[in-house]
Amino acid sequence: MNHDFGFNGINNINTEASVPTIRSINYRFGFIGVGNMGGALAKAASRSTKQIILCDHEAEKASALANRIGCEFADSRTVAAESEYIFLGVKPQMMADMLTEIKATLEKHKDVILVSMAAGLSIETIRRMAGGSYKVIRIMPNLAVEVGKGEILYTTSENVTKMDIGKFLNLMKHAGHLTGMDECQIDAGCAVSGCGPAFVYKFVRGLAQGGVGAGLDEETALALAIQTVRGSAKLLEQTTDSLDVMIEKVCSPGGSTIEGVKALDEAKMEEAVSGAVAASYQRNLELGKA
Repeated sequence: MNHDFGFNGINNINTEASVPTIRSINYRFGFIGVGNMGGALAKAASRSTKQIILCDHEAEKASALANRIGCEFADSRTVAAESEYIFLGVKPQMMADMLTEIKATLEKHKDVILVSMAAGLSIETIRRMAGGSYKVIRIMPNLAVEVGKGEILYTTSENVTKMDIGKFLNLMKHAGHLTGMDECQIDAGCAVSGCGPAFVYKFVRGLAQGGVGAGLDEETALALAIQTVRGSAKLLEQTTDSLDVMIEKVCSPGGSTIEGVKALDEAKMEEAVSGAVAASYQRNLELGKA
C-alpha cells in the first residue's frame, strides 16, 4: 500500500517540479511523520530551535502541531529538499514507500542526514530503501521526550562526522538523556527504554487499582502511585546501593511491605516483566527482517 506524504491540494506548498536543484537548507530539522513519537520529538526539538518543518500524511495534524510549536509545515519533498536533518517518523512497514516518494529529491542532496526512529530497521536497510549511502543517525526514543525526560538511544553510520552528531545532540538536549551505543545493541536497548514506559504505566495502574481496592478514591490512588514511582526512580539515581539493598530498606521484618513483596514474588512479577522485554526485543528483530 502506498502512503502519500505529498499533501497535494494544500495551498502554497511546493510540488516535486518546484524542488530546488541547488541545496537550500532553510530548516535544521524536518519531520516526515508526526505521530505520537515524531510529534513528541518535534516538540522537544522546538525548545532548541524554531528552524523546523513538519509533514504528515494527515495534513491537518502537521499544520496543527506546527502552529502549536511555532514552526512550518509542507510536503515530504520540500522537507527532504530544505532540511539538514530529516526525521523519518513513520512505521517500519511504511518506510520503503515513504523513502521511494522522496528518493529523487534525496539524490540531489547527498549531504542530507537521515534520522530513523523505526524499530528493527538497520542503518543499511534505511540506506538501501533510500537508494544511497546517506549519512544516517538511527535513534530509539521513548515518549517521555515530550516532557524533556526521555531516553534516546542512538547510533550512526560511519560517515556521520563528530560535528554532525555534536550539532544533533545539542539540538536534542531538551528531549532528555541521549545514550550512544553500537547498533547491535539498539534493538535490545529499545525493548527496555523504548517499550518500557508502557510496562511502567501498567505497574502504576496496578498500584492505583490496589489502592482503590483498599478504599481510596481513584484520583488519590493514582496520584499516590505516580508520586511513588517518581520518588523511587529519583532515589535510585542518587544511591550507590544495589536494588536488593533498596528493597530491604523498605521491607521491615514482619511488616506490611514484605507481605506485598511476597505476593509479587509468588506472582513472578519480575519474570513477567523480563518476559515482556524479551517479547518486545523479538518483535524488533522480526521487524528488521520484514
